[in-house]
Parts: sequence; C-alpha cells; structure tokens
Amino acid sequence: MEVSLGALVGRLGGELLGDPDVVVRQIATLEKAGEGDLAFLANPKYRQALETSRATAFILAPKAVELTDRPRIVTPDPYLYFARAAQFFNPPRRAPAGIHPRASVASTLPASVSVGANAVIGENCVIGENCVIGPGCLIGDGARIGADSLLHPGVVVNFDCVVGERAILHSGVVIGSDGFGFARDADRHWVKIPQIGRVLIGDDVEIGANTTVDRGALGDTVIGNGVKLDNLIQIAHNVSIGDDSIMAGHSGIAGSTRVGARVMVGGQAGIAGHLHVCDDVVVSAGTIISKSVDKPGVYTAMLPQMPHTDWIRNFAHLRRLDAMAGRVRELEKKLADMEKKS
Repeated sequence: MEVSLGALVGRLGGELLGDPDVVVRQIATLEKAGEGDLAFLANPKYRQALETSRATAFILAPKAVELTDRPRIVTPDPYLYFARAAQFFNPPRRAPAGIHPRASVASTLPASVSVGANAVIGENCVIGENCVIGPGCLIGDGARIGADSLLHPGVVVNFDCVVGERAILHSGVVIGSDGFGFARDADRHWVKIPQIGRVLIGDDVEIGANTTVDRGALGDTVIGNGVKLDNLIQIAHNVSIGDDSIMAGHSGIAGSTRVGARVMVGGQAGIAGHLHVCDDVVVSAGTIISKSVDKPGVYTAMLPQMPHTDWIRNFAHLRRLDAMAGRVRELEKKLADMEKKS
C-alpha cells in the first residue's frame, strides 16, 4: 500500500512538516527502516537512532521536531499515531465468506460469515455479520458471536456464552469452561458444583492465545468493553473486569473478584478471590493482590532476585519478623519510660 504523507495526515491527523507528496509504503522501526518507510520516535533515548535512520519520514513529538529536517508528522503521542498508522498499512486479513465443506454447522448463518474447515457450530447459535470462524473452532449450542468478530483457528466458545462485536480471539482461547468449584464431603472427597452461569464478553475485546475464561457458577463471568487480555491468562468463575482494562501474560484472577475499569495488570501478577479492585489501578508485574484495593494508584509487592544462599539467610529472619517486631515495640516502650523518668 502506498500513500502520500498529505493523504495520511488527512486521514489520521497530525501536523505535516515537509513535502505532502512524499510517498510512504509501510511503518518500521528507526533501525530497520529504509526508503519508503515511516518510522517513529516515542522515547528520547533513541534520538541517535533517528539521526542514522534511513526512513523516508518520521512521526515525532513537538519537542523532537528539530532533530531532523526530513519530512515528519508532528503529534503529541507518536506511539499512538504509530499504532493507527500500522493499522492503516496492515489491515487484518479476512477469510472469504462461505462455509467450508468440511465444517459442521447446525445454525443459520448470514451469507457474509466465513467458517473454516473442521469448525463446528452447534444449534441455536447467533453469529453476526462478517464474522470469521477459523478452522477447528467450536461454537457451542446457544452461543452468540457479535458482528465483525474474528476467531482464529482452534477457539472454543462453549454453550450459551456471549461474545460481543469486533472481538478478536486467538488460537487456543477457551470461553466458558467450567469454573473450579468443589465442596468437600465428610469423607474428604471432592463433590463437583455444577457451573451453570455463562461468560459475557463485551465489544472490542481481544483475548490472546491459550487464555481461558471460566463460566460462572451461578451468575455470569463478565468481561467489559475494550478489555485486552494477553496470552496464557486465567480468568476464574464469576470474575468481572471493567471496560478498557488490560492484562499481560501469565497473570490471573481468582474467583468472584471484581476488577474496575482501566485497570492495568502486569505479567505474572495475580489477584486473589472475592476481592474488589477499583478503577484506574496499576498492578506491577509479579505482584500478588491479596486484599481489596479501594484507591487508584500503582501497587507493587515483589522481591528482587538474589543468590540462593542469601535468600535462605534472609528468609530465616523473615520467619521471625513478627517476633522481632514485638521485641522492638517492647524496647521502644522501655526507652520511652526511661526518658520520662530522666
């Protein structure tokens, strides 16, 4: 795809400095860009790479506009502009409409829907216009998929679950598997609790490969509009996640926890069950949230790596930390009494 800088700015906005007739064909990094590429500078520490870049044009913040005399698009947020330009140059590939002869479909579908080989769509399903159901997908009875959604190969949306419009579900995603619910009997055997709720997913949600979202035990598990989940994430039963929240890979949320809107969760972080996390919280990577968070902000709880022998010595003290704290309080009290008598 080729486009002039003038036409690109007319479509995406920004201020153009330079020849509007200059043509660009793709987005690229500063280091790998060549002729015809549009590169961006979002972090000032890469300004040296800008000087040596072979890109035809750049996306720059106002404070970086003097770093080059080549054509540049000036915008307050170069990284966001890069994302939109990348979408423009690389529209998603969509399979052609139609049902593959090796697919099994028991519901009536719009003519605009694409269903790949070996996909299975059960009874009483509602699939929106322009959906792509990739090869090997399974859509259970009574499930609903909103218009313009894309299910990559091997996605499972179990019975009665709902996926909103413009969703992107990557390979290996499982929506609506049973939640982890068991009761113990007198003989200490585990008795399964039927999971009869659903999963309700809003519009514009993207879920990464091999992520699982469990159905509710009685009520529903709810994923809000605009939520983005990375690969290998576990969302347990009856969790709710507010609009525009985002979670990085290997993180997870235990059952019945309510997460607010615009929450950001770093990789390998975990949120315990039956908690509430308010809007606009940032959970740092590797952090465990073990009690509810009622105030927006950044929350971190982790230890840096250290030699194993050092960890053993430090942990020996950690186990006695409560007793040591008690002794310190006693000493402080004795010291205060001595100061009063002196």
